[in-house]
Amino acid sequence: MQRKKAERKDRNLLYHSLLKPILFRLDPESAHHLAATFLQLSQRLPFFHQTLSSLFEFKSERLRQNIAGIDFPNPIGMAAGFDKTGELFPSISYMGFGFVEVGTITAKEQPGNETPRLFRFPEQKALINRMGFNNPGADKAEKTLQGQKKARVRGINAGKSKITPIEESVSDYVYTLKKLSPYADYAVINVSSPNTPGLRSLQNKTALLELITGIQKEFGKKFPIPLFFKFAPDLEENDLRENLEICLTHNIDGVILTNTTLNKDSLGQGPHPEGGLSGKPLFSKSLSFVSIAYQILKGRIPIIGVGGIDSGEKALQMLEAGANLLQIYTGYIYEGPFLPSQINSYLNDHLKKNKITNIAEIIGSRNQVTK
Repeated sequence: MQRKKAERKDRNLLYHSLLKPILFRLDPESAHHLAATFLQLSQRLPFFHQTLSSLFEFKSERLRQNIAGIDFPNPIGMAAGFDKTGELFPSISYMGFGFVEVGTITAKEQPGNETPRLFRFPEQKALINRMGFNNPGADKAEKTLQGQKKARVRGINAGKSKITPIEESVSDYVYTLKKLSPYADYAVINVSSPNTPGLRSLQNKTALLELITGIQKEFGKKFPIPLFFKFAPDLEENDLRENLEICLTHNIDGVILTNTTLNKDSLGQGPHPEGGLSGKPLFSKSLSFVSIAYQILKGRIPIIGVGGIDSGEKALQMLEAGANLLQIYTGYIYEGPFLPSQINSYLNDHLKKNKITNIAEIIGSRNQVTK
């Protein structure tokens, strides 16, 4: 065990000293495309996925959970936004993640906003993105997923097409869900990105109810696979509470907290690029929302916590606040590809040290103690 930890540490140092400086000389989107191209080309090589697994995966029975009827080998997921097309899923799923969320996918193909649209803030370990749901659309994404062998847990994140009027949102989401849900273990309705005009208005009580009832009219009260809703950190607390109650009463299977924030105070005096802020400055807000949600939901439906998780310590805090599962993205950009295994190793050591047999036993423990 100690030898494996030393090997992971050496590999991580190698990444930070050699590869990261090269990637960070490129603009963020170019660096992402370079990494994505490498993964796409390399996955054709024999034994490539086995090599990824041996390099990046940390396995422990303590970390396994069954959430919403899905078996997760560990609680760390790749958040939506990294694999916008689904093409990277076969490789990413072997890089230490317990699950990977593909998308955001919209009904219609769209190029997204004009470049530059992704900005690094290394001092704050933050990103601003105004990508605008650039993706191939549901039809092309369906063909991509059809051709893959799905050996790991995959989520599908669905958004509204930019050109679709807000009053036609239901049909837009339904189209994507019908196309892609057969290839997913769970689906996510994204109503919280700040980069599609009007999208966040769907978090309004009336609009959210119309969206949920519209989807249920097409699929029935119980969606074919677990259905989650993803909310923004910029909601007022009362609105968050109201939305969570709606999810409970309308048989939604879970929630994801949170998306990016429009609040850029943490970056200091502006002006700053338009778009949503993610990364380290978002952690405290996301943690607070997860804690509030746990107090309301009381374990009746699961919570996926996301926002600023870049270490095992923060992952543990998020779980103790009430998250059942976690997602990373910006932390992955800054800390590197060994972050999932580092977090899983930290969590496993914590469980072992405290003689806890399963990670589910710590979820919400901080909230339970402070009641």
